[in-house]
Amino acid sequence: MFSGIVEEAAVVTRLKQDKDNLHITLKCTFTNELKIDQSISHNGVCLTVVSIDGDEYTVTAIRETLDRSNLGGLQVGSLVNLERSMIMNGRLDGHIVQGHVDQTAVCRSVTEANGSYYYKFEYKVDMPMIKRGYFTVDKGSVTVNGVSLTICNPTDNSFEVAIIPYTFEHTNFKHIKEGSVVNIEFDILGKYIARLQSITE
Repeated sequence: MFSGIVEEAAVVTRLKQDKDNLHITLKCTFTNELKIDQSISHNGVCLTVVSIDGDEYTVTAIRETLDRSNLGGLQVGSLVNLERSMIMNGRLDGHIVQGHVDQTAVCRSVTEANGSYYYKFEYKVDMPMIKRGYFTVDKGSVTVNGVSLTICNPTDNSFEVAIIPYTFEHTNFKHIKEGSVVNIEFDILGKYIARLQSITE
């Protein structure tokens, strides 16, 4: 489980295709604190550390993950937002994030607003998914590339988020532009409420 508070934007140093799997090697400042089998959020996707070599570590994304996320589009040199799993005796600074990306969205616009930035994202939607809680609400929570954010101006298939300068500088948001594909995870609380309502109807 994660909070959506990104620790670092790490650099992809190597990519290796292995049948339907993609082995992703990254370099970050806390590699020496990692261990094999540890779960880390990568652009919002929970992946397991499978090997460590010096200041680099490797995780593996399977076909299901690649189909649902933007990890298949990574290149050597790409920045990936990282967050280690929550420590349960700490503060929950973001919101409850599972690291189970629901789908991707496309950035439709980036607007500078006196030092901060507004990003608009559009995603595919259908009624069965809405009934299962896959939608956004004004002032609700959403995870974009692993970053916990507050929604504004939602529509049936889009939403906006405001990015402060700190988040812009310390995550891969600084590389997101119109047309960029991002990972989104809808709020788990909304999914539970939608599921409960479907059972009790």
